[in-house]
Amino acid sequence: MLRFGLYTIPQHPITDSPVRRFREALHQVRLALDAGFHAIASGQHFLSPPYQSLQTIPYLARLSAEAGEMRLVTGVLLLSMLNPVEVAESVATLDVISEGRVVFGVGLGYREIEYEAFGVERRQRVGRFLEALELVQRLWTQPRVTFEGQHFRLREAVCTVRPLQKPHPPIWIAANNDGAVVRAARLGHAWFVNPHASLPTVERQMHLYRQEREQAGHPPPADIPLARELFIAPTREEAWRIARPYLEGKYQAYAAWGQDRALPGQESFRVPFEELARDRFIIGTPEDAIAEIERYHQRLGANFFLFRIQWPGMENYHALRVIELFGLHIIPYFRQKYGG
Repeated sequence: MLRFGLYTIPQHPITDSPVRRFREALHQVRLALDAGFHAIASGQHFLSPPYQSLQTIPYLARLSAEAGEMRLVTGVLLLSMLNPVEVAESVATLDVISEGRVVFGVGLGYREIEYEAFGVERRQRVGRFLEALELVQRLWTQPRVTFEGQHFRLREAVCTVRPLQKPHPPIWIAANNDGAVVRAARLGHAWFVNPHASLPTVERQMHLYRQEREQAGHPPPADIPLARELFIAPTREEAWRIARPYLEGKYQAYAAWGQDRALPGQESFRVPFEELARDRFIIGTPEDAIAEIERYHQRLGANFFLFRIQWPGMENYHALRVIELFGLHIIPYFRQKYGG
């Protein structure tokens, strides 16, 4: 069974009305539920000019009222910058509100301005991430937690807000470079594949992930989640014409933020758009999208796809049409072929 999730972006130009954009997100979630999507997701950033970014937990909490049985994916929380007690209780609250539908997606982050804002040195980020992840899991599962780490300390702490899912929500770890992929594998959690790396890079890293996971004694993961940029239209030319200016703008911002420097090898976002899109974006007709999804499934084993179909500045009606086309053509195809 293949499952499909939708990123509802909380990130829009500062000049846009946040109320209008949030109402549009509610419309997208309702339509995605009717179309047969399995999840909605939202990422996290702070201090994000030229964009406004609504914050993940309250954003997903409100969207959960429209989401029916769809899962809610924190995609991702910047755990290395956050307090693990607050994260444990906030995510547990979201799991209660949604009646047990949360996926706990977490990552390190990469933007220097965010580290500075939270008083975190870049060299501390892995240590803080590992301590925070351990603490969140212990707070969710143990009666009392005493912990003495390099970054966090707790004494007989009792977390009285527990997730409904036992022992806790699924944990997906975002990882860009090889070391982070190995870390996710050794911890035994799902690797949440980012939307930025090209297919050849991800294919090589997936082999590394499976190898390290097996050596650590972990069984194959239930979820192999993959995020991708996707835009579909009745014709390939129309899809490229509509998506290109918004995707180009978004990846220019990523380049300015240094996102591509977090990727392995020589990958760069400062290349012509056609080269940037190759083996990275899914743009075309529904039939093109089906072929690409099959390719990712066969080469990576990916079974949980999360698609970002809208980028800052794009009007909502474009996103709504993508959801409708996806529900009419793509979900029925894979449901018939793989079940679910």
